[in-house]
Amino acid sequence: MKIAITGGTGLVGQALSSHLIQAGHQVYILTRNSNDSPSNNPKYVQWLNPGDMPEKELEGIDAIVNLAGATINGRWTEEYKQKIIDSRLQATSEVKRIIEELPTKPSVLVNASAVGYYGTSLSKEFTEQSSKGSDFLADTVHQWEASAFEVQDKGVRPVLCRFGVILDKNAGALPRMVLPYKFFVGGKIGSGKQWLSWIHIEDVVRGIIFVIENTNVNGPVNFTAPSPVTIEQFGETLSKVLNRPHWMPVPSFALKILLGEMSILVLEGQHAIPEKLIHAGFTFKYSELENALKEIFDK
Repeated sequence: MKIAITGGTGLVGQALSSHLIQAGHQVYILTRNSNDSPSNNPKYVQWLNPGDMPEKELEGIDAIVNLAGATINGRWTEEYKQKIIDSRLQATSEVKRIIEELPTKPSVLVNASAVGYYGTSLSKEFTEQSSKGSDFLADTVHQWEASAFEVQDKGVRPVLCRFGVILDKNAGALPRMVLPYKFFVGGKIGSGKQWLSWIHIEDVVRGIIFVIENTNVNGPVNFTAPSPVTIEQFGETLSKVLNRPHWMPVPSFALKILLGEMSILVLEGQHAIPEKLIHAGFTFKYSELENALKEIFDK
């Protein structure tokens, strides 16, 4: 297959492109600067600059995976919150323009999204059928998904990957979560009762390939392991795998002072279930947290 990836230098993009290339697929990475392309696979295609016409190099592609957007890991000032929204809508709008220009459309658009769509709850269980939350992330995801879903009007199947917390040793949230344990000061964060819907990076990659190949999957899809845990359970499991103590609690007010509104990512959470993936026949390689963490840290 020929697959185009935006946001290809991020955590998911790098892992996905590497896997696809090893499997013999042709990968196109859409980037603002294509001058550093070391080979023809992946092939770097310039976009989002004035005058760029990436569609000229993307004829005949089978799928587009849109992962582009500013990181949510940063202090959420009003200015940065707008950047989070605008970066996602701009990239998705350009993806739609590219699809419009292609004489032969890709069969599927796999668009990044987040379980933040559901808002937060200590008691509710969220599936793809659950309604939208009311906080900043829920509103952002709603706008992002609505924009991406419009490709359906062009005969392109939209799949909206609602990612949970992606576990990888060197990038994403996990290195930050591990740091206190490395210094023997790990412990419960906030109440410890808040849910953490997680997924191993390898299952993210396998899941994206699965939804590309399975034409019966469309719309929102929860990309989370089938066994969410509480923050307290996560810390205890991490402590066990790393052989470090789990004893020093981090009070909620301290995180709110340190992180501002972004503290919602840690202090509140979602109990999300990957109902669509399960029903479609996807098999998770890492369905239990301890096995996922052991694979990551035993490398």
